[in-house]
Amino acid sequence: MCGDGPIWALGAMSGTSLDGVDCALVRTDGHKVAEFGESGYRPYTEAERAVLRRALGQADGPDVEAAAEVVELAHAELLTGFPQAELIGFHGQTTLHQPDRALTVQIGNGALLAETLERPVVWDFRSADVHLGGQGAPLAPFYHFALAKRAGFRRPVAFLNIGGVANITWVDPRRDRPEADGALLAFDTGPGNALIDDLCMTRLGRPMDADGVLTRAGQVDEDVLAELLSGEAFFSRMPPKSLDRNDFKGWDTAVSGLSDADAVATLAAGTAGAVALALQHCPEPPERLLVTGGGRRNPGLMELIRGLAACTVVPVEAHGFDGDMLEAQAFAFLAVRVKRGLPTSCAGTTGVAAPVGGGRVSKPGRLLRRAEG
Repeated sequence: MCGDGPIWALGAMSGTSLDGVDCALVRTDGHKVAEFGESGYRPYTEAERAVLRRALGQADGPDVEAAAEVVELAHAELLTGFPQAELIGFHGQTTLHQPDRALTVQIGNGALLAETLERPVVWDFRSADVHLGGQGAPLAPFYHFALAKRAGFRRPVAFLNIGGVANITWVDPRRDRPEADGALLAFDTGPGNALIDDLCMTRLGRPMDADGVLTRAGQVDEDVLAELLSGEAFFSRMPPKSLDRNDFKGWDTAVSGLSDADAVATLAAGTAGAVALALQHCPEPPERLLVTGGGRRNPGLMELIRGLAACTVVPVEAHGFDGDMLEAQAFAFLAVRVKRGLPTSCAGTTGVAAPVGGGRVSKPGRLLRRAEG
């Protein structure tokens, strides 16, 4: 890998929804997206998901070690099938994210993965940003900027990613670089799918509200919804700001007295209401809200967001992008930026004081040479 032209990079993402590992190839120079490549998905089994859940909220210990092994094996199994990748971006699995304590934990050893795949791996994307005072999240905004440029937008737009936690990126494509003043504003909006998924698993033994059936069938409890949205100081805080998956656990208790459908509908309305509050922070109203992540597959949730947003709301597929793989693609793009010494976050995306290039690069053979030495 030489020069500064586009290369094929493979990004991998295991998100807070704990559904599985996504991976996607992107041909990029770290500035522009030249081409999209193949993608893949490896779901976690129920047993693996249970191991991962036990590690949530922890930084170390036996549960975290067991979860790390699950993450590493799942990634190795999936990524081996993409030999054309010249570089790999490995996010790992977040078990704990507390940037106010300068703490973020993504389990999975990128150095071991580099040995297994026999290719360089970029990993540990968030630590440098957090250690320098940033939130460490979200990290996809620099990629969103490149996509907005590729799509030819001339006015500000916003990307809304609804995973376990939801986050938004406001993009001004009139700027020349993502780290330029006023180019980006990004932050977590509030709960995404995590609370709905957890409720469905606890009450019904299902991993999610498939096709938004419960969301659409239920009645939103307006009193409970008002309590949820008014009781969180997070919503009034100025961005950038970020969340841990477990930060809104009190919402489970608030809907505990509701029927299954009404509880899911109320939680979905909370997710949509949080998005509406987030849009108020945008420097300029976006022309469109492009929705990515699993939440865009919930028709009821999309209807709720459309009813509250003062702009066009569409899935990213409306502009030729892959909403299932966009996060994985982002870490392929970021891996190339790290390898080439380019920043991956800035004040507008994480609140860090100056543009920061996060990530460690591990090359195959290093662990073997260390063991032999």
